[in-house]
Amino acid sequence: MPAPRPHGRSGAYRVSTPRIGVIYNPRSHRNKGQDLACSASGNITVVQPRAREDIAHALADFARDGIDFLVISGGDGTVRDVLTMGQTVFGDRWPAIAVLPKGKTNALNVDLGAPVDWSLEGAIAAYSSGRRIVRRPLAISREGDDGPAMLGFIIGAGAFTHGVDAGQDAHSLGFFNSLAVGAASVWGILQALFGTDRNKWRRGTEMRLHYLPSGKPVPHSGHGDVNRRSVFLASTLTHMPMGIHLFGKPRPGLKLALLDHSRRRLLASMPAILMGWRPGWLADAGLHQLDAEGLALDVGERVILDGEAFPPGRYRIEQGPELTFVSV
Repeated sequence: MPAPRPHGRSGAYRVSTPRIGVIYNPRSHRNKGQDLACSASGNITVVQPRAREDIAHALADFARDGIDFLVISGGDGTVRDVLTMGQTVFGDRWPAIAVLPKGKTNALNVDLGAPVDWSLEGAIAAYSSGRRIVRRPLAISREGDDGPAMLGFIIGAGAFTHGVDAGQDAHSLGFFNSLAVGAASVWGILQALFGTDRNKWRRGTEMRLHYLPSGKPVPHSGHGDVNRRSVFLASTLTHMPMGIHLFGKPRPGLKLALLDHSRRRLLASMPAILMGWRPGWLADAGLHQLDAEGLALDVGERVILDGEAFPPGRYRIEQGPELTFVSV
């Protein structure tokens, strides 16, 4: 019988025969049923939810059964939904978590370093012998929404939203994962370089940003409309797809990348900047790579959280609970 679950935060402990709960998203891009053959063991329960409410019920059953290991088979959106539903179930007693990268984009898996073809069988083996990596997701709440905060890892607005839309086009052409991110990024830079200020890639998005808890405004260079930003991105991931340095030097915590206005000189330097070049003039030119305890965002267009669009409005962005992920 597995050892009793300890009290406290997400557990990095191991038991010899863990109870395993699997959330298997049958709609994820790369899920074709191949992992379900591993579910015959008595200590593994696999659930295929069809809606977010089904995820909540499944996690409640897992918590009642005292699982030691939660495996999420799906993309970044599936991870967001599972973590969001799980916070009211697990509280500060989360099991260890593994993510099988089965979606169209799998940015969290890039950060954790698990294989792109990781299987349920491989994740179960890694429970005993693999690395344990602690990450804190973003906790995002929207004014007027009484539901629990959403837990995810990348939120963005402005040209990032347009880039995700372009990424959907890239998916239709057969580009997935980091390649889709790269194709959308290149397209966005070209649009901003050669378009006019009427182009959606250049005109920016109306938004106001303040640090939490101080309420102090986030700096703006003064280039372009001070009430608009071309790009807003925030994440708690340490490593990004394709090795790009969106937030500067890799580091933990809540990080912020802001482009005030799509100035052509800055955009022409963007490939080198994304590879890690950090000249001293970046902030004056309108590119900010910052750290924050929390953020208040008031935005006039859609935001994207882990690949899904959410409506304009006022958002509170903080760090969520410490979670322990299993990787190879």
